[in-house]
Amino acid sequence: MTTDARKTIEEYAGLNRVPLAIEPLNRKDFTSDQEVRWCPGCGDYAVLAAFQGFLPELGIARENTVIVSGIGCSSRFPYYVNSYGMHSIHGRAPAIATGVATAREDLGVWVVTGDGDALSIGGNHLIHALRRNVNLTILLFNNRIYGLTKGQYSPTSEQGKVTKSSPFGSVDSPFNPLSLALGAEATFVARTIDSDRKHLTEVLKAASAHRGASFVEIYQNCPIFNDGAFDAIKGGSTADTIIPLVHGEPIRFGKDGSRAVVRRDTGELEIAEVADVDEDRIVVHDAHSTDPAYAFSLSRLTSTGVLRQTPIGVLRQVERPAYDDAVRDQIDTAKNGQEPTDDELQALINGRDVWTVV
Repeated sequence: MTTDARKTIEEYAGLNRVPLAIEPLNRKDFTSDQEVRWCPGCGDYAVLAAFQGFLPELGIARENTVIVSGIGCSSRFPYYVNSYGMHSIHGRAPAIATGVATAREDLGVWVVTGDGDALSIGGNHLIHALRRNVNLTILLFNNRIYGLTKGQYSPTSEQGKVTKSSPFGSVDSPFNPLSLALGAEATFVARTIDSDRKHLTEVLKAASAHRGASFVEIYQNCPIFNDGAFDAIKGGSTADTIIPLVHGEPIRFGKDGSRAVVRRDTGELEIAEVADVDEDRIVVHDAHSTDPAYAFSLSRLTSTGVLRQTPIGVLRQVERPAYDDAVRDQIDTAKNGQEPTDDELQALINGRDVWTVV
């Protein structure tokens, strides 16, 4: 085991209070006996491979790993990982996972969902899990289409998208998933790409080590119903389209770092040529900023139509008490308190509003 892998295990166990496996694990230990049934070329294969390869580095037992999914192509995930899991109901995975995480502190709980499952029928469940800062790692596979139900436009499809359910083009204004998560004041928000194994794994490591709700958007190609949706940031030269985010470093991209994210006099962020601006206007990425407005501004650099440029990496990572920790502390306090008297118990049952009927 490498030094980095051991460090990852120690960080995960310390932050998430999950017991370590007795014996070292490998990818095969997390590979189930189920036939993987996605369309050929689907980006889900790459995410699954990265996930199964990464889980052993956490060092936790399979029985302490739980994956909860909703409905959609991505939600087949629990079948293919040899751990505990639940293929739940449409949009409700965050709610079910909240119950699991609150009841069992010793579990590492993952939510696997898609842009339709999480942002349409499951929108409320998602934002409240993030708002509460439940100790979950939420992976949102965004292919900007409904794949399982055969190609209707989704909450992230661009305006004008021609599909079976929008034959003249969608008139909906799409969600920006990162902006939505930051609006809910999620404590960890990141984006990565299915085809970039190294970056995907790095983001998964950071998300899993975070205590609280981690939200990771994964751009994932659907070769059948929305092929090429992310061509601008995949393959060939992506120097001018991918904006890499590294905490503490200036945000520069493009060939030889010729472009940068700069701050206007109004405080808004924009993209400019480095040669045209003063060096001190170039933004130094601060993922630990307590004010989500900065990360929100970063998220707005992503175009909602045909992708021209997009930030990739961890936009926000801050500390805040986790909901499930607070619930358990509250229960422990109540259990350790003095036993109530009969009068106190009756008063609790009666409540504050009591009527006497004569």
